[in-house]
Amino acid sequence: IVMPSVIGIDIGGTKIAGIRYERDSWKPLEEKKIPTQASRGFTAVLEDVAAMIAELRAEDTVSVGIGVPGPVKDGILRNAPNIPKSENVDVRATLSGSVDLPVTVINDNQGFAYAEATLGAGRGKSVVVAVAFGTGVGGGIVIDGKIFGGAHGSAGEFGHTLLVPGNPPFETDDRRGETEQFLSGTSWKHRCKNATTPDDYLNGDVCSFLHPEIYKEAAWLFTNLIYGFDPDVIVIGGSAGRALQNHIPQILDELK
Repeated sequence: IVMPSVIGIDIGGTKIAGIRYERDSWKPLEEKKIPTQASRGFTAVLEDVAAMIAELRAEDTVSVGIGVPGPVKDGILRNAPNIPKSENVDVRATLSGSVDLPVTVINDNQGFAYAEATLGAGRGKSVVVAVAFGTGVGGGIVIDGKIFGGAHGSAGEFGHTLLVPGNPPFETDDRRGETEQFLSGTSWKHRCKNATTPDDYLNGDVCSFLHPEIYKEAAWLFTNLIYGFDPDVIVIGGSAGRALQNHIPQILDELK
């Protein structure tokens, strides 16, 4: 018996990753990655996505899911900040027409939150909040098994909430003082110029002066999320989030 398969595509600012899974078991069957080459514009990126789907597709493939880096409503991407010419693109209609399969389009971080709520650390929980610490900071909210997208599809953009209004921790023209300016990998690179990877920022000696500040800042963010959503669990993800995982005890001490 051949199980139906599904294809998942993650469109990132630097790479496009695709995997074909068995639909019922989520067993990965085939995987591909290519550079995004975002400077060409979003239309060219979608052409590459369609080609990747064609390469991954099998006779038993029944649907495609796409994660995109920006607010989504009814399959339409409002804007991907790291990919030019992406304003108000109907990603679902564009790809459905070219690949002849049902296509679901979702914000990438909301997809992360939904996966954790259904299959991961938030499984069986009523209110799941997920935060992705990477190049920027994003997130998603799942309530009783459903993604809470808000009125315009952008709920969970925790990176743009203000952490220390008007006072970012490094010199910049943008003085908002939002979470992304404190807790993203990009921010850590600005704040500790001797480091090259998130692990350097938090696990190496070169940035040890920064550690107590980051523990405190993470605790401030989580305090806001706790009072705002009263979640059962907050799930941490992303490349910089992996670096944070070894420091959860220190963050919890600050949180208390």
